[in-house]
Amino acid sequence: MGRHSSAKRAKATRSPVVLLAGLLVLAIGGWFAFGFISDRIGGPDCAETVSLQVTAAPDVSGIVDQAGKRAAEADPEACFRVVVTSRDSAATAESLALSDGSELPDAWIPESTLWLQRAQDKGAWNTPVTGTSVASSPVVLALTEDTASTLGWPGKQPTWSEVLGKTDISVGLPDPSRDPVGVSTLHGVRALTGTAEDKGAALTALLRRLSVNTLPQASDLFLRLPGGTSAAEPLGAFPTSENALLRHNVKSSESQLVASYADPAVPSLDFPYTVLPKASGAKRDLAQKFLDKLLDPAAVTSFADAGFRAPDGKALRDRSQDKRTTAAPIEHVPLPASAEVDQLLNQWAGVNLNSRMQVLLDVSGSMAEPVPGTGLDRMAVTLRAAELGIGLFRPTTRFGIWLFSTNLDGDKDYRELLPVETVTDHKASGAIAKLRDVKSIQGGATGLYDSVLAAYQSGRANWEPGRINVVVVLTDGKNEDPDGISREQLLAELAKLQDPRRPLVVVGIGIGPDIDVAELDAISKATGGQAFTTPDPTKIGDIFYAALSKLLCQPPTCKPGS
Repeated sequence: MGRHSSAKRAKATRSPVVLLAGLLVLAIGGWFAFGFISDRIGGPDCAETVSLQVTAAPDVSGIVDQAGKRAAEADPEACFRVVVTSRDSAATAESLALSDGSELPDAWIPESTLWLQRAQDKGAWNTPVTGTSVASSPVVLALTEDTASTLGWPGKQPTWSEVLGKTDISVGLPDPSRDPVGVSTLHGVRALTGTAEDKGAALTALLRRLSVNTLPQASDLFLRLPGGTSAAEPLGAFPTSENALLRHNVKSSESQLVASYADPAVPSLDFPYTVLPKASGAKRDLAQKFLDKLLDPAAVTSFADAGFRAPDGKALRDRSQDKRTTAAPIEHVPLPASAEVDQLLNQWAGVNLNSRMQVLLDVSGSMAEPVPGTGLDRMAVTLRAAELGIGLFRPTTRFGIWLFSTNLDGDKDYRELLPVETVTDHKASGAIAKLRDVKSIQGGATGLYDSVLAAYQSGRANWEPGRINVVVVLTDGKNEDPDGISREQLLAELAKLQDPRRPLVVVGIGIGPDIDVAELDAISKATGGQAFTTPDPTKIGDIFYAALSKLLCQPPTCKPGS
């Protein structure tokens, strides 16, 4: 009992001492913990942590975020952090020009310098802004293996000219007005057609072919691969970035793609790191330091692991075993100035603008004349060119066809073959077959003046806003109707029908050695249009494309008749 009481008194005596010691240990541990946590978030002396807001394109945002974390860990006393936001470049460009309520970045890494141009054009800033490329990825044509094999792969890498020169390959395109890959593709297409005898005709023909399978952005095109989720016709080729192609080949074992590289080279996706005008003071200094981190060996390794190239186009990884791509350096081609890009996009817009066409087709007796070396007559050659031309029209383009000779419909020199409807409606109703059955009228003369005036009056009465309105005249001769109006009367009537607010032009296409060039030219120019002629009927396809290129070229780049 005594020992128990003594122990009890000793325990009571020690309790305050133990409690005090325990509190001291907790206090010391707490200070150590505070110091550790303080070091982890920026250092004990940080009165304020500076946050650098960086918005990056989704393809590189993960790499940029990791670089930001490494930068903070490497200098914990610097009192800063890098906050990386992954966001679509188009949306970022719009928010910089007109706030959408989101916090604006101090630095921006879009896929392409094109987005810097777009943001400036929309008023995001007043002085030119440039960026420093942190990586690159060339724009390539992605080919299915079946397509590539028809062009000699794997023995050689197919070229753009080989791919785009084969009209039986279905080629897609991302909308150039929304996707920098599309802009680079237009740049390459223009270069490929730059050596053609008629550059405008060649460019128009190729752009019209590409427009048939144009989708909003490059990623949409992967859905059109054979076996893809799209119900539309599968594509044999389409432009994308080399990086996107590599990612696809890693993920997909069924539809491997082969890269075709542009020659001459086209602008690559250049991922420009850009300090925006809103950033100032400490943030500008921090932004410059962070750029150094994006260019250091650790970041370069990350870009290489993700399938990107160096800013100058050199491969960062040895891909010599990958026969679907090349490890060769890709020439760095800067994006053209904003004005040149706009001009290229204006050409694209003109090609894709819907039209309303009233076509006059000569079926006079002279159209039965044989075309040497073809086994066909002028009528057959002209119909073949017209059918090819229709294939270039957008599905929503509206056109109708009148035939003309003399006295085709009572006293009238013309009659309707096809009413004005969309290309889609015409194809569904069998109109193309009806066109193929057209024959020349034996003994029929050329009632040109009366027919042109009637077609022009119809075009004026049915003029449609939002479309290119035009009367197209296909003929192999000159007016031969003595009972009709004169040339002077026709030109006077055409002058009365002019309305600058509602332009309606006549495009004359003359074929064969009997054409009166001056006559057709005078009729076309009276409406602001232009005449195209060739003595060789086999060239009708070429002049059809030439006429189409002028017709679809929109102001201010050019005007009909220029």
